[in-house]
Amino acid sequence: MQAIELLKNYKKRLEPEMKKYFQRKMKQAEKVDPLAKEAIRLIADFTLASGKRIRPALVYYGYLGAGGKDGKEILEASMGIELIHSFLLIHDDIIDRDATRHGISTLHETYKKIGCRIAPGKNAEHFGNSMAMIAGDMAAAMANEIIFNAKFSPEILICALDKLQDIVYVTIPGEMLDVILEIKGRASEKEILRMYEGKTSRYTFEGPLHLGAILAGADKKMLEGFSRYSLPLGKAFQIRDDILGVFGDEKKLGKPVGSDIIEGKQTLLVIKSLEKGNKEQKKIIKDLLGKKNLTKRELENFRNVIRETGSLEYSEKMAEKLVVDSIKALEDINLKNKEAHGFLEEIARYMVSRSV
Repeated sequence: MQAIELLKNYKKRLEPEMKKYFQRKMKQAEKVDPLAKEAIRLIADFTLASGKRIRPALVYYGYLGAGGKDGKEILEASMGIELIHSFLLIHDDIIDRDATRHGISTLHETYKKIGCRIAPGKNAEHFGNSMAMIAGDMAAAMANEIIFNAKFSPEILICALDKLQDIVYVTIPGEMLDVILEIKGRASEKEILRMYEGKTSRYTFEGPLHLGAILAGADKKMLEGFSRYSLPLGKAFQIRDDILGVFGDEKKLGKPVGSDIIEGKQTLLVIKSLEKGNKEQKKIIKDLLGKKNLTKRELENFRNVIRETGSLEYSEKMAEKLVVDSIKALEDINLKNKEAHGFLEEIARYMVSRSV
């Protein structure tokens, strides 16, 4: 698939710039405080550990699609969205109590270990969470700094900075709904899809495309077109993510398979299995959802119910339909770059077939 090659090529161009940025920030932090330097080092390790760099690539292709010309300025500006991604993930990992991300320790786990070392017997978990939250805030500040210093006109930068704040603003309600549905232990399909739109569509697809298009001086019509493309695609992406979270490969995912079950997450897979299942199947889902010491056998029992109730098939078909809607919306956007069009179409198709 050409889009994957384009994505890999963009990642090869982006990551050296990200490394240089983090090295520069660590040198600046040395003059401020050793704690600041250590926080930036951990943010850098976390950000660079893995990831396809889909969000900065979408900034880039949103920019090209809106008529922007390739150059170092858009490469550097696109780093900002990856720091927003890190900021949101660091906080999300605390909420979800995840110990690993991209195959390495999450920031709160790393700081927890530091807490155990420097203050044995004290509340290392609270220390870890507190330090990671602060580090996450630092990542958000770095994202703003990157856009603020990007090599575009002041008028465009004001619009871009406004969009960056908006990306976070519209993502937060989706995260809140995720937390609320988890503690309630029940959800409707409408609530699940609203959560997916807030948590995933807005900051993974719509926000980056808007940001890139704004940097190229796009008009309102193009931004609206990108929204119609992004919102169904983000839902499809999250549905596929949920499927991989139950049926995926742990090494490829970089975190334990079944973690969504352990956390008691309300997903489309869960609610459809409860809706379609018999009394015994519903009991299995309810008993295992939120179970902290989930065994391999219990995970397989959970998977079987998801398959047998038709929940897996229902979710896969919905994701496929959403991608069709997304590609249809793409055709109505007057993109000014053929490569951008090809990338956006192919990346949409990839979302429902990916294994990571």
